[in-house]
This record gives sequence, C-alpha cells and structure tokens, in this order.
Amino acid sequence: MDDLICISPVDGREHARRPLTPPAEVSRAIERARRAQGEWAKAPLAERRAVVLRFLAAMERLNDGIVPELAWQMGRPVRYQGEYRSLKERVEALAALAETALAPETPASGRSVARVPAGLVLVIAPWNYPFLTAANTIVPALLAGNAVLLKHSAQTPLAGERFAEAFASAGLPDGLFANLLLDHGQTARLLGAGLVDHANFTGSVEGGRAVEQAAAGSLTSLTLELGGKDPAYVCADADLAAAVENIADGGFYNSGQSCCAVERVYVHEALWEPFLEGLVAAAGAYRLGDPLDPETSLGPMATARGAEAVRRQVRAALDAGATAHVPPDLFPADTGEGAYLMPQVLTGVDHDMAVMREETFGPVVALMKVAGDEEAVRLMNDSAYGLAASIWTRDLDAAAHLAARVEAGTVLANRCDYLDPLLAWSGIKASGRGASLGRHGFEAVTRPKSLHLRSA
Repeated sequence: MDDLICISPVDGREHARRPLTPPAEVSRAIERARRAQGEWAKAPLAERRAVVLRFLAAMERLNDGIVPELAWQMGRPVRYQGEYRSLKERVEALAALAETALAPETPASGRSVARVPAGLVLVIAPWNYPFLTAANTIVPALLAGNAVLLKHSAQTPLAGERFAEAFASAGLPDGLFANLLLDHGQTARLLGAGLVDHANFTGSVEGGRAVEQAAAGSLTSLTLELGGKDPAYVCADADLAAAVENIADGGFYNSGQSCCAVERVYVHEALWEPFLEGLVAAAGAYRLGDPLDPETSLGPMATARGAEAVRRQVRAALDAGATAHVPPDLFPADTGEGAYLMPQVLTGVDHDMAVMREETFGPVVALMKVAGDEEAVRLMNDSAYGLAASIWTRDLDAAAHLAARVEAGTVLANRCDYLDPLLAWSGIKASGRGASLGRHGFEAVTRPKSLHLRSA
C-alpha cells in the first residue's frame, strides 16, 4: 500500500510519512466503535462532558508541541500559538450547550421527541484549520453519545495523531475514537458501503461533490462545509480604523487559507480612498518568511501548488486591467514561485474576473467602489458561494436590515472570519449543506426519536 506523505511548505521537503490504514484494521476500528458506542450512549451526559473537558486539558498540555508541528505541516507562524485559544472557546461552549441541545422536546402531555445519537460518525477534516474544523463535529458527536472515525488530511497527519493522544489521555473508552489514515479511494469505499451513519466533510466544492457521489445510495447522512468567496461591505458610516484592521486580518491571516476569509470588499465611495490606503498599508506591514521565526507574521501557503493557483488568478486579473497596490520589493521571500506568497490588494476588478468569482484561498483581497447599499447587496449576492459575509457600519439596525437581504449562511456586523460556537455554521449555494456548531451541530449528529404514550 502507498504512504501518506506531508511535504512541508517551509522547505519543500518531506516532513512526515505514514502508512495507510490497512482495510482489515479499518474494519476492526468500525467493529470496536460499534461495540463501544452502545455503552457510551447510555453514559450520563455529565460523564461524557467530563471526558470532553479532559480532552481539552490534554490539548492544552500538548500545545507547545503542536505549534511548531503546524508550522512545519501547513505553514502557520508560531507567533500565533496554534489553535488552542479558539479550540478552548468552542469546546467549552459546546459542552455547556449540550444539555439544552440534547434535551427532549415535549410538545404535549405524553408526547416527546428525544435526540438520540446517529451511531458512528466519520469526520473528513481539512488541513487549513486542522484542529478547529475537526473539533466542530467530533466534540458534539461524542457529547451526543456517538463513536467517531477521523480521516485527516494528508497535509496534516500529525493533527489526527494529536487528537488520538489527547482522547487517550482524557480516558475516552477504547474504540470510541479512531484516527484512520485513508486515501481518497479508501474514503469513498467506506462511504459507499454505508459503514457509517453520518459523515462531515470540510473542504473544496469539488471534494464535497466527490463525497456526495461516493455516499449516493448508502443512506448515510452528510454535512458538507465547502468553499466561500466571502464579501465585506464597508458602509459610509463604518469605523474606518476598525474596518481596515479587521478586514486585513480576515483576508490575510493564515495566508488567506480559510473558507470564510474575506476575499472581496465593496467600499462605499465616501470611504474609498482612506480605506484603500489603510488596507494597502496593513498588507505591507506583514512579514513573510519562515513560520518558525517568532517575528514572522505571514508564513508560506500550505503547498506550492496552491500558491501557484493564486498567482495565476492574480496574473489573469492584472492582464484584464486590475491594479496591484502592494509593492513586491517589500516581500523578498516571495520569489515568484514556491509556497511563499506575498499579500496583495487589487482594485480595478469586476465580476467578469475569476478573482471576484472563484475562491482564491490565498492572501489576496480585491476591492470595488460602490455608490450605496443597493449596489453593494447586489454585488455581494452575485456569487456561486454563500458561506459568510460581513457588514461594517455603526448602525446595527441598518446592518440587520442589510443582513436579511444578503445570501449567506452567516452574516456578521463589524467582525469577520469568525465562527461563533453558539450559532449554526452553514453555507448556501455552493458553500455546502447542513450545519455544524450551535444546537444545529448537535442535530446533525443525532436523529429524532418520537415517543407517544397514551393511557390504556
């Protein structure tokens, strides 16, 4: 069998190699999970919650090792200290929400609807936020009484091992969690055979379609968290400094490798010049380089292939008349090839360009000037995607009115690139189906069971 190989974006060399999980071991993992899940579902919620919180404590202890591992595997600078802070927020919020989310509904006397575990949940996790995206489903699944199989990205195989290590340290009963090293073919066969009850996939639209096709006919339920082309609208009354700072972070953090990164910004003409000036200055202030250097604020993209795709999109925009505002001489680490890619701000763009239509997934933000709300909403909605959007204004009533008209699973005011663990995270159009996080995340990994008790 072939191995899974992680090529580090830091130096282009092999960083980790792991053998694929043999089919017989996959079968044994499924058998163990099925046996363990029945007893786990009977355990009191307080017991399941305690294990999940011990898992979180174990992740904190492991974080000093995880931070450089992330730098080597996918390029995130060590200065950001990994994902633990956000992981803590999500795990604690979901653990606190579990009792309410899993409580039975009682619409009338003698009638109730319980939330019972789906059974065996498969999590197909991506490399860009390898702990957060996986935990979005793993945590509510275990809290709800399921067993979990994790298939992590070949780019971040060590993340799956850290999950397994932390759950073992937390005392999770044997068999309830398994980290499987699978290629695409193995994953497709697992889905097609109907061996799991629910699967969550986070990744590209193309990958989501492949998962949907693989599971066709299996009766396996799916949650698909796919790509985005997230817009921001900077209104005439926006807090300029806050909008610049946060949109820069939302567009360039993690080298723009986020499904909910800000990729296109519609700026009211009243703030056009100062916003453009501020965003260009913010982009130019990043330091691109070795992610293991604490002074580095922008690391390489996860793969040279991904960086080249972004370069092609930018070149096409420039050839079509766009203007690039960040001078290349500020970023000598970007040689025009390889994984190290400088941030860029584009103007002179329109919706005929791929940079405004297709997911960039890199540190590039494109700006268009608008005359007002109507034009902004029309352009925000002119997209095949509908994951998240942000509105920047001092008037929250106006923001709510605009949000109702924006086609997106999540609309934020005066913040961006953020997943609230108490709210449903979902997409429309090509951005996905179903939801994770919040009460709806628990619903994805459970099924309703009705009870109607009538007196004889």
